[in-house]
Amino acid sequence: MAKSRQANQELTEVLNQLWRLDSNRLKPGTDYRISLQGKAGYVAPGTNSAKDQASAPLFAYVNEEKLKNIKTYAHFISLLDNYEMSTGVSETVTSQELQENRLFIDAIMETEVMKCAHKYLVKKGQSPADPGKFKRQLYDMWFGLYHRDRSGGEDSCGFEHVFVGETKHGQEIMGLHNWVQFYLQEKHGHVDYKGYKARDKKDTPDEDDHVLNLQFSWKGLVKPIGGSFIGISPEFEVAVFTIIFLMSSEKMTSVVVKVDEYMLELVVYRHGSSIGTSYPKLLSSNNRDL
Repeated sequence: MAKSRQANQELTEVLNQLWRLDSNRLKPGTDYRISLQGKAGYVAPGTNSAKDQASAPLFAYVNEEKLKNIKTYAHFISLLDNYEMSTGVSETVTSQELQENRLFIDAIMETEVMKCAHKYLVKKGQSPADPGKFKRQLYDMWFGLYHRDRSGGEDSCGFEHVFVGETKHGQEIMGLHNWVQFYLQEKHGHVDYKGYKARDKKDTPDEDDHVLNLQFSWKGLVKPIGGSFIGISPEFEVAVFTIIFLMSSEKMTSVVVKVDEYMLELVVYRHGSSIGTSYPKLLSSNNRDL
């Protein structure tokens, strides 16, 4: 899957199948409301100052009952406090946390989204047909610990980087590509949304869009640009990036797909047999051509 601006047809087809099956996706304007405000500016490399183009939070409202009552969100949220923020600090995984990881994988595997992703990967010869073995494969990819910072012990995993976020030497934000974590961190005053990122009119977002490129600060550090799905279920994100990871052996894989009305670049980096990072970039939406 070499880098190309043309949509990958086979992946587009399977990801749209997952999109249609994602019954736990929240509805913009109903289950949550976002406030895009201004377009974020340039942040000089190595600096942690960004002009704030958004005086209000990104999330104006989220139906927290849904986050509590939909099983996959509830199990997902229980994982968000299991990690050391800084790289170089070894992770200590308790037996309770191991159990929480397994419960999350069990919950997402009950969804039609993950069943469909599993079926596709089995057909492609990338995953074992046995659901128990596939769960172990998912566990190793997403929760297997590794060294991100050579100075310390096993300090990171794919789930922590992508969904929770971490910092490098207390100077740089890495990861944090998940909207639920963003919302909860924003609610607790740790995240400050600075505005959306767009190169031109084609990728200028709307408030009902399910993908955003955005700028924010987290605990005093600035992320100049980060891509994130909005309102999407945890199982959809895990399914999408698991497929891309397993369908390529490259260190970095970048594919362009058209999912629903969004032209996206989906990026996955591998760290050995685990996910290093994965995120979406919005290229255009609302059926505007690239």
